[in-house]
Amino acid sequence: MDGKIKNTNMRQSNYDKTPFTAVEGKLWKGWEDICGEIRRVCPTRPCGQTYVIRIECYQGVHHDELREAFSSLSPSLWIDTERLFKSPGTIQEMTFPYVTDDRLFGFRSHFKYADFLDQEKTREAQALIAATEGCVVVYGHGAALVAPEAGLTVYADMPRWEIQQRARRHEIHNLGVDNRAEEPSRHYKRGYFVDWLVCDDLKKKLLPTADYWLDTTIPGRPKMIKGDTLRLGLEQTARRPFRVVPFFDPAPWGGQWMKEVCGLDPKQANYGWCFDCVPEENSLFLQVGGELFEIPANDLVFHQTRALLGPPVESRFGQDFPIRFDFLDTMGGGNLSLQVHPTTQYIRDTFGIYYTQDESYYLLDAEEGATVYLGLKTGTDPTEMIAALNRAQETGEPFEAEKYVNRWPARKHDHFLIPNGTVHCSGAGAMVLEISATPSIFTFKLWDWGRLGLDGRPRPINIGHGSHVIQWERQTDFVRRHLANHVEPVAEGEGWREERTGLHENEFIETRRHWFTGTVRHHTGGGVNVLNVVEGDELIVESPTHAFEPFVAHYAETFIIPACVGEYTIRPYGSSIGRECGTIKAYIRFKS
Repeated sequence: MDGKIKNTNMRQSNYDKTPFTAVEGKLWKGWEDICGEIRRVCPTRPCGQTYVIRIECYQGVHHDELREAFSSLSPSLWIDTERLFKSPGTIQEMTFPYVTDDRLFGFRSHFKYADFLDQEKTREAQALIAATEGCVVVYGHGAALVAPEAGLTVYADMPRWEIQQRARRHEIHNLGVDNRAEEPSRHYKRGYFVDWLVCDDLKKKLLPTADYWLDTTIPGRPKMIKGDTLRLGLEQTARRPFRVVPFFDPAPWGGQWMKEVCGLDPKQANYGWCFDCVPEENSLFLQVGGELFEIPANDLVFHQTRALLGPPVESRFGQDFPIRFDFLDTMGGGNLSLQVHPTTQYIRDTFGIYYTQDESYYLLDAEEGATVYLGLKTGTDPTEMIAALNRAQETGEPFEAEKYVNRWPARKHDHFLIPNGTVHCSGAGAMVLEISATPSIFTFKLWDWGRLGLDGRPRPINIGHGSHVIQWERQTDFVRRHLANHVEPVAEGEGWREERTGLHENEFIETRRHWFTGTVRHHTGGGVNVLNVVEGDELIVESPTHAFEPFVAHYAETFIIPACVGEYTIRPYGSSIGRECGTIKAYIRFKS
């Protein structure tokens, strides 16, 4: 592979990999300044009383670094919550029904920090705190539960993408268990089904009141801002167009398109994935005092739910951001795994998740001869196909995918709809913008073309799960009539036209594409909008009432319009003026 792709439409990258919201406030950088600020605001001699500093942590922080730094506060008493947890064996036994021994999948748990703490040890620690004169530091997971009353609260946050990187390097462990040596997929699984639910439950309670927020994403280079600064930044972000921080990852099938369009390291073998808008995984940058301060984008969802999502979406999805935009690059790469997503009832019964991953493939770009595998061929026999899949898995002989699955030609700006239960995958030579519902790990791989993962091991195949959810009636005619390029004109005006491109009626996401040379008026309709620039170098998003500063979006960038924005306009900008531009917009469909 030479690092180049056969495409004549490449342009100089203007894709922004570090989008941010600028917010007024002070930022402390480095442990000396951070601990100095904490000493400044804490009473040096609390007059015979107890003064509690609690330092709450998200899963995945480097505890050794934080313990060493905060020990410089020289408290009268140091309580480390790790010593208050139940034994690792007890926690393993307690969580096993939810973590299971499956390599990928578990069941959504309902634990709280109280379930991890030993009650007797916790009561003893609380009695010791009450009896101590002077400064007490309560550090670690569940610190806010051990010390419900505190003079000062510092929250050490951690984005999930960085957690995943640390797990790959075997630097961290999950809550209450010693599993640094486990494979990263098991770390992620325990986080997804147990730890992050526990941490988020407490974080939601502390977001409105914490005194300081800590960013230790870059080891040895900590940053801290006041809780008020964090909350101001979240409020500002939830009232204007914004982008989350994208992240990129190689894949066994990865391609070369994103290297050029997104300005990535050309020395890397490939990039297969980009999470361009997955708030539960992505980060959010606040710029404070000229420095980028990184937090999980989910903090915005938790703290500004209604302003961001809108009342109807919040009513249906709670504090889940339900729309996901990501990139799948197979240009100069290979086929994705042949796969299927669970039906709604199956994902509820089997994994405890209340909605499933309906999705679609929008072709941002495609090489000549690119294809998408979608739906079953007419007359496919379920027993025969499952037997062939199992035989391929057991013996290593090839699975004849095209004997059972339709292979459709794929061109730039095609849109293929993939309601749950539909067998599918992108073929080589495609640059897919995947527009889907949020549940992100429930992909049942049926066949992976006989290749190994990047770790040199076979990737998990889930024929058993898949066989229970494949909708066998979705065959050639059904795909042609309902799923492949089902585009309908909606409206047009001077310098613009609007098309409905999906999704299928079984899916809750609606998508609209706009082509324009002039100004297009949009309205959030009371729900969050997610858009991607599918044609044009740069566009400008503006408020007719000047409710927010103009926002510039570039080619291939995904951006979010919070529900509370209401009316907004989009028009070509800069070098795109005079050219036809395009956006694809997704929002939650509600039937009146």
